Order: sequence, then C-alpha cells, then structure tokens
Amino acid sequence: MVSRNLVSASGDILITDNDYDKVASLLGRSPRGLRSIPVRSLSGEPVVIQVSSLVDNKPFPTLFWLVDRQLSYVIDQVEAGGLIAEFQAKIDESEELQQAMAGDHKAHIGLRCELMSLEEKQSIEKLGFETVFNRRGIGGIENFTRIRCLHTYYASHLVSPNAVGKLLDSYWLENDISFVHLPASTC
Repeated sequence: MVSRNLVSASGDILITDNDYDKVASLLGRSPRGLRSIPVRSLSGEPVVIQVSSLVDNKPFPTLFWLVDRQLSYVIDQVEAGGLIAEFQAKIDESEELQQAMAGDHKAHIGLRCELMSLEEKQSIEKLGFETVFNRRGIGGIENFTRIRCLHTYYASHLVSPNAVGKLLDSYWLENDISFVHLPASTC
C-alpha cells in the first residue's frame, strides 16, 4: 500500500492515511489538493480542510472547505431558507460590516499567500495566475461585500474569524442551534 501521508517541510505529518480516508468519505470522493485539517471536532474528526491553491495546475482560490456533515447540513438549510439574502441586506445597509468584510478578504488573501509553498508561488507566477490570488478573497470571491456561499465563509471563520461567520454565530445563538461536537471556541 502506498502511503498518502502529507509531511510538512519540518517533517511533521499533516495528513495521515486515516485522515485522507475520512476526508474522502465526507466528500464522497477522493480529495484533490488536500493540504491540512486546521479544524477538527472534539473527537478528532475533520471539520475544515485546507486545500492547495493550485490543483492540477489550475488556480484554486478557495482555501478552506467545510467537510463536517452536521454543520454543512444546517448551513444548507439556512441558505435554502433565505439567510444569505437576510445577511446581504444587513451588509448592504452597514458601512461598518462592508469595511469588516473587505478587511476579512484582504486578511484571507494574506493568509492564503502565507500558507503557499515557495514552489506553489513560483508555479502560480509561471502560469500567470497571480492576479486571481491577489483579487479573490474568501471562497474565491472578488466582490468583497457580497455573500455567495455561507459554507466557505464559515469554514474560513472557524480558522480565522470573519464578519459573516460572526453573523452566523449570532444566528446560531439566537435560534438555539448548537454544535456540541465542536470545540467551544469554534462556535
């Protein structure tokens, strides 16, 4: 059997074969570009995965993916119920939220750049994709005041808090929705 362990430059194992298999099961397919699991449940199950910025020599600006089934399902339900439109209306009316979101996207761009390997940065430059990564923030979004998908915002929020994730945290609290399988500091 070939090991799929992903090892960091310092020799630390970031992804074990077992992690890989769990993520594949959660996704329903073999993960492409899997880089790390920055957020895990209390029992160690993957909640958020980090994906490489270049997958199969194509730009992949969505850095963090939500893979937790319970959280994904609840977000699916609130999106279907119109929560994106409700949040977007709040954002459209609030210059403070718009500025916070712009700052979140810029911070995300910086984090994505920081997490790229030198080889990845060189490949992105060679392929001419620098503009994609300099302009696109959370979830690959270019318009920093719009919400396209709550899943990508919340995955990013669980790694590094953002304004839309905070709106979701407030929504969870107001609607008595909890995720007891997650560490208390995550939601």
